[in-house]
Order: sequence, then structure tokens, then C-alpha cells
Amino acid sequence: MTKDWNTRTKLVHSGARRSQYGELSEAMFLTQGFVYDTAEQAQGRFDKLGEDEFIYARYGNPTVAMFEDRIAEIEGTEAAFATASGMAAVNAALTCLLKAGDHVVSAKALFGSCLYVLEDILARFGVEITLVDGTNMDEWKAAVRPDTKVVFLESVSNPTLEVIDLKSVCDLAHENGATVIVDNVFATPVFSRAVELGVDVVVYSTTKHIDGQGRCLGGVVCGTKEFIRGPFETYTKHTGGAMSPFTAWVMLKGMETLDLRVRAQAESALAMAKTLEGHDKLERVVYPFLASHPQHDLAREMMEEGGTVVTLIVKGGKEGAFRFLNALTIPTISNNLGDAKSIVTHPATTTHYRLPDEQKVELGIEPGLVRFSLGLEDVRDLIADVENALKAV
Repeated sequence: MTKDWNTRTKLVHSGARRSQYGELSEAMFLTQGFVYDTAEQAQGRFDKLGEDEFIYARYGNPTVAMFEDRIAEIEGTEAAFATASGMAAVNAALTCLLKAGDHVVSAKALFGSCLYVLEDILARFGVEITLVDGTNMDEWKAAVRPDTKVVFLESVSNPTLEVIDLKSVCDLAHENGATVIVDNVFATPVFSRAVELGVDVVVYSTTKHIDGQGRCLGGVVCGTKEFIRGPFETYTKHTGGAMSPFTAWVMLKGMETLDLRVRAQAESALAMAKTLEGHDKLERVVYPFLASHPQHDLAREMMEEGGTVVTLIVKGGKEGAFRFLNALTIPTISNNLGDAKSIVTHPATTTHYRLPDEQKVELGIEPGLVRFSLGLEDVRDLIADVENALKAV
């Protein structure tokens, strides 16, 4: 029945499990273990779990299962597994499929920690990594081989907002038998068409829009039952990256307002991008739904809205960017995004600081680049604040 519901209804009701008490709000099962009536029942549960049976919180929990079922319905996948953080989700999604000698092709425009997992961790253990310009299909075609095991990318890159042709990349990967894993945070579960376009495994940092109120770290991986209940669950339950029941409960509550929040934020982001484009204190404004964006048409094909983040290239490099950041009065300087509060970030000195300068240049992470995550404040106040702060540049 829930398959026929629209997104906003699913976000409120999908995956609900009520106890014998008939509670209205989802119950929080703060327990690390579960008891059995008999030794035989314990043996049977370890041998094969039933649809609504649990043995240990590292393997599964009723509150966590509600969150997993809800996000799987929204994303359009058969199953999901919730993790302790977004990076736990990325790491497990990659590592559970790979061994020494395997080949991975990845877009090079990635969050700094994702690059670390690929280049420092997986490469150290013998996985061959090839990085490409994700917007250049010729580079993908040259890099993906018949022995390529995994293709990895961000559907919209952090923080430069490059948009990758998911359908073309998925078609190429599948022709070569590779699994496509996509970090989909910037597209959001509400605006994304990743599964429809052919993505096999979708990863979210639920810390971002799903919680959306700065409370909890979390991650989730969505995919087929074969993948989630097979290699992914096996890897995660033995390495300990599962989400806590309390965090899952917070995420369930966040999902109830997810659609409302991200639509309001995306509307504000587009308004700000249009207002600021051409400002004499900015080198440029980057937003996927601006006509000036290099992948504007592709972005409109792939996403319902342009997302909640605008990238500003401030004149004057790092000094200009810092003057701008320090003159703002409403947005918070931090390194999260997708929050109810507007957040500004200087990636070159924070989220991507560990990258060598030449790699930052290659990825387009300029000294004057500011990542602006639009919150739920009145956009008129935000625009006025930004225009006033730009006077300090």
C-alpha cells in the first residue's frame, strides 16, 4: 500500500512498527541485546533471523529498522542499512566489495575524507584506484575496464557543485560488470533520481538534510536486498559501524519534515544564486539550476530541484573570503551543511585542508571559494546579510 503514497506521506508513515502499547510516535528501543524464551529459540534466531526479529544492536534494532525501511522506500531501493556516520557508510559500501587487486574508478572531485578512504586506505591494501574528471565521459570511457569492480562518485560534487551524468556513467559501468556507488548528499533523498538513472548503491550522510538540525552523526546505505543483507551487512556488523537506536529515532523525526525543509531551502538557494550572480565582489556564483552552470541542463534532468547549497567565489582569494565570512551576522561558520541554520564554510582551510595545494587547484577548490548551505531563515534577511558582508571584501 505504501508504494502508492507520495513522498511526503511516506516520510511521515513508512516503516512504522508499533508495540503492544500502540504508541503514536515511533518507540525508541534503547537496548543493545534481546532475550529469548528458550535456548532453542536463541539458536534458531542466530541460524536465521525472521522479518521482525533481532539479536544484537550491532546487527539490527527495531528503531533502526524503522528508519532503514523508511529511507529505502523514499530512495526506491529494496533495503537499507544505517551506520554511525556518513563516512562509515562510504567506507563500508566500498570496502565490503573490494579486495587486493581490484580496480576502482572514481570521480576526483570528492569530499576530502572520501579521497582519503580511496587513496590512503584502499590503495594501501592493494586496491588500484583511477581518478577521473567526473564531468568528462571520455575519461570515464578510458578508465573503466572489464575488470573494474566499483565505480564511485558524488552525484553533485562537494564543494564545486559539478554534476555528473549518472545515466551515462551507470550504463558504462554496467557494460563492464562494475557496481556503481554514489554519494548522493547534495542531491538529497527528496530531489534525487539516482536509482531511476541506474545507480546500484546510494549513500547518504544522514547528518546533513535527514537530521537537518545539527544533532546527530549518521549515515545510511541503500541498495538491493542481496547487497545490503549480503556483503554490506556482513562487513558492518563485524566491524561495528551500526547506527545507535537514539540516532535512528532522531532521524525518523527528521524525516517527517525533510520534504518541507529541503524544498524551502532549495527555493532560497535559487533565489540567492540569482540575486548574487554578477555581483562585483564575486568572481562567480555556482548553482546547478543557474543557466550559467556548465551542467545546467543535465542537472535539471537528474534532480527535481537544484539543492540547498550555493558556492560563491569571492574576489581577493582567502583574505577576501575570510573578510566576507567574518562580516556575516546570520549564517554560522561551521563545516556541516543541510541544516535548518544557514552555514558557511571555507573548504580550502577546513573540509579539504589536507589536500595538497596542487590538488585543490585541480579540483577547483580556490582560496576564495565559500560553500553556503541555505537554512530555513527568511531568504530576504540572508540576501541582505550577504550583500552587506560583501562590502567588507
